Amino acid sequence: MSEDVRLVAWVRGQVQGVGFRWFTRARALELGGMGGFALNLGDGRVQVVAEGPRERCEGLLEWLRGDDTPGRVDGVTEIWDTPRGGYEGFAIR
Repeated sequence: MSEDVRLVAWVRGQVQGVGFRWFTRARALELGGMGGFALNLGDGRVQVVAEGPRERCEGLLEWLRGDDTPGRVDGVTEIWDTPRGGYEGFAIR
């Protein structure tokens, strides 16, 4: 069994107004076992916070960097941390 982690990712590119947060939530729910959220930022990026098993968070990060996302992803910056908890499911904010 893998450890639980916290992933915080900032996604740059054309990621607002294209359903990016909705598809991110759908992918997180498909992978399962994660809580967190996707949030539009004022500078045009989307922030994604996910907590759960490391391999599932890594799967979400791989999807964020892949070619199957809506819009256009120019880059993803991430940090890893220990989970803080407090999330019920995966939300769009």
